[in-house]
Amino acid sequence: MLRLHLPPDAADTAFNGEAEARTETPPTMRVVVFSSQKGGSGKTTLCGQLAVQAEIAGAGPVAVVDTDPQGSLAQWWNARTAETPLFMKAQVDYLHEDLDQLARTGVRLAFIDTPPAVTDTIRRIVAFADLVVVPTRPSPHDLRAVGATLDIIESQKKPLVFAVNAAAPRAGITGDTAVALSQHGTVAPVTICQRTEFATSMIDGRTVMETKPDSKSASEIAELWSYVDSRLESTGPRVTTGTGIYQVPRGSGFGRRRVAPTAAVAG
Repeated sequence: MLRLHLPPDAADTAFNGEAEARTETPPTMRVVVFSSQKGGSGKTTLCGQLAVQAEIAGAGPVAVVDTDPQGSLAQWWNARTAETPLFMKAQVDYLHEDLDQLARTGVRLAFIDTPPAVTDTIRRIVAFADLVVVPTRPSPHDLRAVGATLDIIESQKKPLVFAVNAAAPRAGITGDTAVALSQHGTVAPVTICQRTEFATSMIDGRTVMETKPDSKSASEIAELWSYVDSRLESTGPRVTTGTGIYQVPRGSGFGRRRVAPTAAVAG
């Protein structure tokens, strides 16, 4: 199983035992969850693209966290030659410990990719979010599926941003989609258009900012990250406690896990 990929110095100190790890107040870390009940909305693509852009913009260290059993984000990261962003394959039962571990190794931003359709799993992941990004394609099917995702986010009382994704440039339905979504939450003022370069850039573990940095696609991702970053800033400071930055929600059913003596490196 793929686990956290850490720099050598962090790996030496990441797992010195739970008692020792809990003695220091953890640093601040923000969590962005990418969620949509509908498959094919572009969660994984946006998660990877924005994570790399956040690193480029100096907001790192950034970690991408894959909670989808399909492992698409893991496959993208394993094809990647760059050391950043960091990567973790996580199970929802242990997500509170995994995020605590990331925070203690100095990660400032965690981007979580979620599976589609599994309502209870998504609800438990969203509980950790500072902000939920909901990618939505401009189509009637995607709009009809938004309601289930909204129910989950609202039940957890989390702020959200709709990101209109894979849109046809200048198509009327794109604007109609933004208007429809705005009745239910904040819509990012940046539309990500449908271009093959998003998919082709991720074949070998890269993003459009790395393959075509001067392209319109790269500009859209940079603008979307800038907006997401501003929304994160507006949510206020992350509250930390002496027993860990991420507390287990009451009644969540989260289990316990032994802390490994050394960090396993993703391969």
